[in-house]
Amino acid sequence: MPTLCSTLLLTLLMAIGLVFFLRAASKDRTTVVEVHSPQPPVQVLEGLSGWLTARGWQTEAGDPERQLLRFRGQVRSSLPLAVLLSLLGSVGAACLGLVLRQVLPVLGWWPLLLALVGPGAGLIYRRRAARPESLELRLMNADSAGGGSTLRLRAHRDELIAIERELGPRLGLASDGSLLASPI
Repeated sequence: MPTLCSTLLLTLLMAIGLVFFLRAASKDRTTVVEVHSPQPPVQVLEGLSGWLTARGWQTEAGDPERQLLRFRGQVRSSLPLAVLLSLLGSVGAACLGLVLRQVLPVLGWWPLLLALVGPGAGLIYRRRAARPESLELRLMNADSAGGGSTLRLRAHRDELIAIERELGPRLGLASDGSLLASPI
């Protein structure tokens, strides 16, 4: 009996881990970063706007007084990850059903029906991960003597990393490097 109780505890911990994974997969990871470029602001803003438009972002609004541009886009969930989460949820729920069947044999085979709850993990992920995102570009200052510019970008962390990697060399963008150095 102690072995079955410890197995039940481990199975419940696995279910808790799945719940926390689902929360983390759909967590908002909006970050703000300042980037500097030796190029003139118009050239940097045109390069960023063109790149964002090519990636499916749409211009939402702008505020000329605050020197702010906003873009919006739709983040899609990953179908392979949703299938994997459904499979893991089903297997985990079936394991929990087997453990419950061993701990409480009076229930018969009914606890195995918990496996039908498993695909709910994939559905929850699909619903929460597919959401609208926004990206803001704000011109902080323009160095008129050197022709350089400083921008403050506010967007999803992954999008900021893509900007730094793909546009950094072309537009001469440089930040403090914290996005690429962070493990998360």
